[in-house]
Amino acid sequence: MFYRENGQFKISYRQDQQIFPIRQDRIFIGLLLVIAVVVVPLLSSNYFLGGIMIPFLILAMAAIGLNILVGYCGQISMGTGAFMAVGAYAAWNFGVRFPGLPLIFQLLLGGVFATLVGILFGIPSLRIRGLYLAVATLAAQFFVDWTFLRIPFFTNNSSSGSVSVPRLDFFGLPIQTPLQKYLFVLALVIVIAVLAKNLVRGAIGREWMAIRDMDVAASVIGIRPMYAKLSAFAVSSFIVGIAGALWGYIHLGSWEPSAFDLNRSFQLLFMVIIGGLGSIVGSFFGAAFIVLVPILLNRIPEMLGLSLGVDTAAHIEHMVFGALIVFFLIVEPHGLARLWSIAKEKLRIWPFPH
Repeated sequence: MFYRENGQFKISYRQDQQIFPIRQDRIFIGLLLVIAVVVVPLLSSNYFLGGIMIPFLILAMAAIGLNILVGYCGQISMGTGAFMAVGAYAAWNFGVRFPGLPLIFQLLLGGVFATLVGILFGIPSLRIRGLYLAVATLAAQFFVDWTFLRIPFFTNNSSSGSVSVPRLDFFGLPIQTPLQKYLFVLALVIVIAVLAKNLVRGAIGREWMAIRDMDVAASVIGIRPMYAKLSAFAVSSFIVGIAGALWGYIHLGSWEPSAFDLNRSFQLLFMVIIGGLGSIVGSFFGAAFIVLVPILLNRIPEMLGLSLGVDTAAHIEHMVFGALIVFFLIVEPHGLARLWSIAKEKLRIWPFPH
């Protein structure tokens, strides 16, 4: 009743090709943005902003980048943490070696260098696919970890590979408090999400999906597999590199290579699978699942009055978390985004049966 298209006419191709062609979707997104920009800053504590919302937004951005590669282009990658590390260390190096360089340019340059590394390790995708490609991208993880640990130049001669960011500002506006950091990250995530959505809706996005569905047929109809695959690696690595720089600059403040280890790559891959392959909104669902579920699992024993040791609680958390992942993959292999689309379809014809 509240989610009908009756009376919503489209008189041009531009109207028909909108990101949100249904009026109710536009209203919902507008309300969501108002809540994110106005309500959350007014009602949230510093812990909620810094410990939950900022990691959620940054991981959602990284998941969007990985989803472009895995979900839309069908190229399996297990080295996402490495591309995040390249973005973080590259941005930090530009900030240290060029004092006064604006923060936004540091982040963008981090994304550019992550793009170059992504293209380099994406070259094997022109010859191999599937599990073999996953192993090839996994090599990027070990190579990058070794590089930042063993080559002092990238860490300004730090023996442990640990680096710290200076005081942050955006063209004179300080970015120090959790609220300021949250608003800065939120603005970047919105921009990246809109750009990614328009990319996957355009000609290059259709090329990626054609390669994903059947690369031989795509090449027959004139799509260049080399261009499509490498462009997917480039765009994905650029977004992931910016997310890595934000993770280091905004969330951590100081970090070492272990902050972007193999566990981070698996975490992002789980986000994409749980949220939904080939879905921008699914990246947000997956990030919310990964960030919120461990917090809820830690709270439940306290609510029940149970006293568990730290090691026991950590093991139980990993077991329950893994079981939930398996459960969601069995119930809906296409992820939480598919459940969301099914719910919207049912609302469009409610109260009539499907």
